[in-house]
Amino acid sequence: MERMMSPADDIGRRHEKLVRITQSLIRHIEDLPGDSGVGYAQFQRAAVLEDEVRARTRDLEHALDLLNASNARLSDAYRDNDIARQNLSNAIEAVQEGFALFDASDVLIMCNSRFNALLPDIVEGLKPGLSFDDYLQLAAGSHHLQLPDGMSRDEWIAMRKHRHNERHFILTQGMADGRWVQVSEQRTPDGSTAIIQTEVTDLIRAEREERGRLLDDQTRILQATLDHAPLGVCIFDARLRLLGWNANLTEMLTLPRTRLRPGLHFDDLWHQLRAQFAFPPHQGANMLADWARSVRRKTSFEVEIRRRGGSGSFALFAQEIPDGGFVMSLDDITEHKNAMQAIRHANETLEARVLDRTLELEDALASAERANASRARFVAAVGHDLMQPLSAATLYVGSLLEEADDGGQRAKLEKTQRSLDSVSALLEALLDISRLEVGQAALTVEPIALGPLFRQLREEFTPIAEQKGLRLVVRPVEATVLSDRIYLRRILQNLISNAIRYTDRGRILVAARGRPGRQLIQVRDTGRGIAEKDQEIVFAEFKRLDAKASAAEGLGLGLAIVERAASLLGHMLNLRSAPGCGSTFSVEIASTGLGDRRDAEPADADGLAQQERAVDVTALLVENDAEVTSALSQLLEQWGVNVLDVTSGEDALELLEETGVEPDLCLVDYQLGAGMDGIACLSAIGRLLPNAPAKCLITADRSDALRQAADRHGIEILHKPITPATLARVVMPRIDSGRQPAS
Repeated sequence: MERMMSPADDIGRRHEKLVRITQSLIRHIEDLPGDSGVGYAQFQRAAVLEDEVRARTRDLEHALDLLNASNARLSDAYRDNDIARQNLSNAIEAVQEGFALFDASDVLIMCNSRFNALLPDIVEGLKPGLSFDDYLQLAAGSHHLQLPDGMSRDEWIAMRKHRHNERHFILTQGMADGRWVQVSEQRTPDGSTAIIQTEVTDLIRAEREERGRLLDDQTRILQATLDHAPLGVCIFDARLRLLGWNANLTEMLTLPRTRLRPGLHFDDLWHQLRAQFAFPPHQGANMLADWARSVRRKTSFEVEIRRRGGSGSFALFAQEIPDGGFVMSLDDITEHKNAMQAIRHANETLEARVLDRTLELEDALASAERANASRARFVAAVGHDLMQPLSAATLYVGSLLEEADDGGQRAKLEKTQRSLDSVSALLEALLDISRLEVGQAALTVEPIALGPLFRQLREEFTPIAEQKGLRLVVRPVEATVLSDRIYLRRILQNLISNAIRYTDRGRILVAARGRPGRQLIQVRDTGRGIAEKDQEIVFAEFKRLDAKASAAEGLGLGLAIVERAASLLGHMLNLRSAPGCGSTFSVEIASTGLGDRRDAEPADADGLAQQERAVDVTALLVENDAEVTSALSQLLEQWGVNVLDVTSGEDALELLEETGVEPDLCLVDYQLGAGMDGIACLSAIGRLLPNAPAKCLITADRSDALRQAADRHGIEILHKPITPATLARVVMPRIDSGRQPAS
């Protein structure tokens, strides 16, 4: 039955087959014998089969209805699609530009009548189904297509195919009769290609007209520029044809104005140049011609030429321009050459004068250096010679003060002592400024505890401040800085002394303020103050703002020493002051980060004078100056010290060898005349005696070399002039070393 019911049958055919099957079954049942029970069963099956046929028939009828409805909708869709396609065709036809659409296989789907309207001989071949390659062949074969200069039809087709592979491009295509079309190809997302053609003839003509006007304007501007240029200028195109020139060129070439004309070949002008000018041998006229005719002029051409039969010099310069041509200029440099010749002559004369002046200055500098060296030697020699009698006078006065009982006499001696101290300070200042000026100051940068130094300064200057009715406040400090011990003390002494000198009432404050890695030491006073215009002057030598001050108050070297010593040590010096508001001098010094080491302070000379006298202390004095020997011996003997004095190192060694005496203290002058000096003498004494005594070198020499030599031999230096306090600092430790005091 399934074979009878073929799926290919339509509804009517299937209904007809079902009816025939039913009738056959009924006949078969009727033909069966009456007594057989099979007949009824078959009839029953036929009835069931008929019901199934009816149900299947209804399903088929329903499916037929659905199919008819689908066919109706499909017919409507086809009708709508035709309407849409017609609408699209109408819209494309209404577009002002030419339009064509190729599918992803580069087959023409549709185009409007304006597409390739400027190629009327191929319009009939533009039908749907045309391939893009065939379209290019049609277009290239049109008599109305204008190919670019130098491009064949095959090359044009290859160019369009290459551009067609791009996703989007625009090109301008020339047509017959001077018309132009802008072609734009755009790839769509499904791989199709839309081509739009727009006629741009009017636009291009307008642009060309505008460009022509601009070129005319530029030509007029260029010609005006050339006419106003002081050079002779001419311009050639890529074919070596003359485009433009100025009047200066015709004058330099001595040509009539009508000789130069547009289109003149470069060779004509080159012959004029070669005839009128002489080229240098290494750069002849032929090289200019070769350069002009070369295809690629990588560098410019420049040469200096001279007019034949004359003295004029000209600079010829040629440079390529972007369009392949070049510009050439001719400049009259005769005056420039003459000026350069004059300048060379002047330079030669000037060089000779400069050389003579340099030799004179070198002689003057050598004389100045010799004078400076002589001055330094003179200052050192004078300092030493003056220190000798000054030391003796100071020691004599100190000895008289020990013996004086009368109050009036003691007051006179104290005034004498202060005068001598003032003279000593002046001499030391002169020596210091001389050493600092020539850079020969002896510096030993080491950690220095500020606490003991501040206490010494307080004890030293408090009496001086009190004499003027001032209060000196020195704040305690617990810090260690890196500096030279002697010059740091000298800096602070001079600042405090200067503050006391120029303060009439109030107080002087000395304090140290901590900064990260540094200490700021300040000396602040309530004195007269310094105007801003004078703040640079106060640091100059021999300059004092108080012109009425006496010479006993100083030569104005204190602050000069401060400034130069601080500069030499690398300490930052600062001054803040105003008239009537006092002054603050600050010295900024690098710190070590360590606390105060509580260095032992030297004993006070006046206090030592009141102590018990020492006995059984022997001092060996080696000094070739009789006055100094007498003064030192007298003061030491007043303190109970036994003195052995000799005049040379050789005598000292001989005395010690003969007597076997072992002195507790050796005071030896550095300059002993002929023979060994003080350091050699003390070194020999140290080798001779098993128990090395205290060794002190007496000298006015403050050089770094001497100080280093003394340190190597363990020798202490006492600088002249020697004060009683300085001498006591050396002698009194011998009393405390275990010897018995006098009864």
